[in-house]
Amino acid sequence: MTALLIILFAILFPVIHLANGWIFQFAEITPHIGLIYLPAFLRLANVLILGRLNGTLATLLGGLLLMEYLGDITGLALLNNLCSAGGPLAAIALFRLHYRRDVELTSLKDLAWLTLLYALANAALHHVVWSVVAPAKLVASVQVLWMILGDVLGTLMGAYIMKWTIVWHRQRKLRADLLD
Repeated sequence: MTALLIILFAILFPVIHLANGWIFQFAEITPHIGLIYLPAFLRLANVLILGRLNGTLATLLGGLLLMEYLGDITGLALLNNLCSAGGPLAAIALFRLHYRRDVELTSLKDLAWLTLLYALANAALHHVVWSVVAPAKLVASVQVLWMILGDVLGTLMGAYIMKWTIVWHRQRKLRADLLD
């Protein structure tokens, strides 16, 4: 069952990435930076739902599926993929370091801090890699801030969509149970 979930989440990642580029094209700064980036939610959700190892694997596999579409040089694409998968791990590690405990998944405060830590870690990892390996990807001095904002907004929007879907499903099930 775990392998199936990893594959499902891996396939979902490029699908959501492509849909995000189409839906939120108006908020795109570069092909790698948008002011609303829903896949940021998936990266974080992968490790929270599947665990650090399996969630990271799902993100890495999803990134591999996406590599051909993005058209980057293979080495840079692999580094971007590692940054994408490493952002949630860095955020969890920073959270543990600061709070000296695991994230409480039912705490909105914990999830909000984790989201912010993730956005900071993801942007920092990508920015460092681009600074060293692909300076042409650095289009503006404020792009790190744009990336942070896009990850925060995408993660919050993804969490809201997930919450809405769960509530909708529960209401639908309750109506079906009442009709029986």
